[in-house]
Amino acid sequence: MKSLRLNAPKCVWAVPAALILLLSANLAGAQEFVTTYHYDNNRTGWNSKETKLTPANVGSASFGQLLSVPLDDQVDAQPLVIPGVNITGGSHPGKHNAVYVATENNTVYAIDVGSGTVLLSPNFGAPVPKPLRCGNNGPNVGINSTPVIDSKSHTMYVMVYTQSATGPAYYLHALDVGNLTDKVTPQLVVASHTLTDGTTFNFSATYQRQRPALLLANGNVYAGFGSFCDFSANLSRGWLLGWKAGTLAPLPANQVLDTQPVSPNNFFLSSIWMSGYGLAADHAGNMLFVTGNSDSNTYDGVSNIQESVVKVSPDLTTVLDVFTPMDQAKLDSVDNDFGSGGVMVLPDQPGSIPHLAVAAGKVGLMFLMNEDNLGGYSTTANNVLGTYNINVCWCGQSYFVDPVDGLARVVTSGWRIAKVWKLQASPSPTLTKITVSPNIGGGQDGGFFTSISSNGTANPIIWAISRPVSRTSTGINLFAFNPEAGGTTMTQLFTASAGTWPNYGGNANLVPVVANGKVFVASNKELRIFGLH
Repeated sequence: MKSLRLNAPKCVWAVPAALILLLSANLAGAQEFVTTYHYDNNRTGWNSKETKLTPANVGSASFGQLLSVPLDDQVDAQPLVIPGVNITGGSHPGKHNAVYVATENNTVYAIDVGSGTVLLSPNFGAPVPKPLRCGNNGPNVGINSTPVIDSKSHTMYVMVYTQSATGPAYYLHALDVGNLTDKVTPQLVVASHTLTDGTTFNFSATYQRQRPALLLANGNVYAGFGSFCDFSANLSRGWLLGWKAGTLAPLPANQVLDTQPVSPNNFFLSSIWMSGYGLAADHAGNMLFVTGNSDSNTYDGVSNIQESVVKVSPDLTTVLDVFTPMDQAKLDSVDNDFGSGGVMVLPDQPGSIPHLAVAAGKVGLMFLMNEDNLGGYSTTANNVLGTYNINVCWCGQSYFVDPVDGLARVVTSGWRIAKVWKLQASPSPTLTKITVSPNIGGGQDGGFFTSISSNGTANPIIWAISRPVSRTSTGINLFAFNPEAGGTTMTQLFTASAGTWPNYGGNANLVPVVANGKVFVASNKELRIFGLH
């Protein structure tokens, strides 16, 4: 932004409100905003504007926990960060650097990152207690997915699951980030879709779980839905829905990933869940996600698209492309969901195939795909650019660019170990394993979630959160690794307790958020903030 030169007489004069806002925005612009899951719509998990944290100081005694802030329930959503936000509600008005955290009790917190003061904490209705008796969540399901913030309109979009007088219901809210009040009337989530026999299938909040992070793209807000523990699989199917940003008007079209009217075992699903990973968007604004299991031998890639990476048009009218592993029927039969992990779209790469994507699931095979031609389905071969063993994955990948060779890196997290893979773009895209992390421990399903911080490409750090070891050992830990040191086993810079997770039956799909010299970890009834003392 160009500097402003003000020509005014030498007297007292009032600064216009618009100019104050402009100057405030310019000051805040020096800091990093985290407005969506994994930092961007590609879901790279990479903050390349971290100027304060380096391997040297994170690995020293000067780095550690700064604050602990109590919350009212379990947190499954990733924290979001807005520097210099003007808080207009509550008892602490004024400009704050704030972190926003949403809990399963349907409370949204705005917290000052420097003091830990709770600036705002409105509640949006009673959560649903253990839907269908599914143990994947804690005692409540409320705000399960990561919200998304439109920084231009200062609007946070949040999906609330609440117990209404007539049963469970989803409401999409558009909240003013300054006071966390509704800017428009919340939108009750309703939808219908025509099955292949011409009958109508209606969305039912009782059986659908809104778990993947929300996506803001193309002027729309998108949400994916799956099931609760695969329970009531005769009544639950994978849905992709969208609404106009601002007005919350539903899009005319939607997608249901299983439109077959009957099934041999009355078992449908083809859910979108991805362990909470966000729906991704490519360079053209198309949505990409991964689906889970359905009834064995019902796949046809059109009326049932289970166990697949799926690409859908921005208006939700058209499935544009799919990749389905050749063993999809076996994956179905043994509940080895490909959809336990998300799909990451890589930033544009050099070479003849500039648009790439990666995804992995429960069996631990990561597929490198041409995002412009995902590979379709074959019973004899996986028509992808490469297949790599990362170990079992309830997880999602991350990305950064290496400071030494300037080549892209993909970070995976199968089982208890993170791996770093170098992307060679020519003559054809391939991945080569470079280094692995020490074992981070944990006793839940394999895989975890990583974030990357760096200053440009300099000083990359891989951040990770472990899952609890057992029902009696419920602590989780924050880890930091240097991918540039340690040779084939990267150097561990830091580890410390980061909270607890008593809900051992439901995976701690927690994402560390790094911004402006701070690291944020939200867990069970607590937010911890780490940084330099």
